[in-house]
Amino acid sequence: MRAILRTLRIICIGSAMFAPLGASAEGMVQLGYGRLVNNDFLGDLKDRGQTGSYVSSRIFGKAWGGKLPERAGEFLEFRLQADIKAPDDLVTPAAGDRPFAGSVSLGLHTHYQQSGYEIAMGGELVATGPQTRLDQFQTALHDGIGVAPPSLATRSAQIGNKLYPGVVVEMGRPFEIGTRSQIRPFIEARAGVETLARAGVDFEIGKLTSSDLMVRDGITGQRYRTILNGAGGVSFVLGADMALVSESAYLPSSGGFTLTDTRDRARAGVHWQSKKSHGFFGVTYLGREHISQKDPQVVGSIRLALKF
Repeated sequence: MRAILRTLRIICIGSAMFAPLGASAEGMVQLGYGRLVNNDFLGDLKDRGQTGSYVSSRIFGKAWGGKLPERAGEFLEFRLQADIKAPDDLVTPAAGDRPFAGSVSLGLHTHYQQSGYEIAMGGELVATGPQTRLDQFQTALHDGIGVAPPSLATRSAQIGNKLYPGVVVEMGRPFEIGTRSQIRPFIEARAGVETLARAGVDFEIGKLTSSDLMVRDGITGQRYRTILNGAGGVSFVLGADMALVSESAYLPSSGGFTLTDTRDRARAGVHWQSKKSHGFFGVTYLGREHISQKDPQVVGSIRLALKF
């Protein structure tokens, strides 16, 4: 399995370096914007594990006709993500629990299609450790709402300062089921701050997002809208996937952590759009990431764009 993941890593790095991302940017304009907030409290009312994250994407291109172009580089996505991972107890973590980890990533991705397959491919730079100031942010936030913040010992034991260049490739193919549903199996490979291979499926009941440009959140796997082409309505989404992880800077083997054989996710959500507003709410089951983790968790995801 490690040999397979090493091979995937080489393929991904090579693809990202040599794919035609350098297509002319002349005439490109911002076509869309999307974001998603994830928080453990919105799911199982706790504050642990994948405790909170925020991701936003800005899409640039020349025009959007409701479907992806056939060449890489014609649509570019600039992605910003910040996330916090925490032990079960922020004040006095149990022995063997995961360390506190804050990370901020900047990414450049391209979205296109070939022979019916939708492809998203790009690179990212992930910063970890106290340099992100996310430990200070969570401390200030918890102080503000009257919740115990991470202790000095927890913050001192967090993942250290480092920069991780990385690549991510996803390939999926949608299949229509009747006139108002679709199923989309996909595969994904990542290398960088974590190295993994993933396979899964997404299912949508409704047509709201069928002509939108969708981007996948790396934490939950929920897909969020960036170019909104739907006229209005509601779509329900379901999904599940399984990953094989060979390396994780958040759970280093040097720290005594042993990764679980698989990393499982299952999710559900609803997209809605009215004449002036739109939004999304979803929940995601996240399986255990290391063998010392006591329980899986459920996180909530939300996006609201309200106009009055």
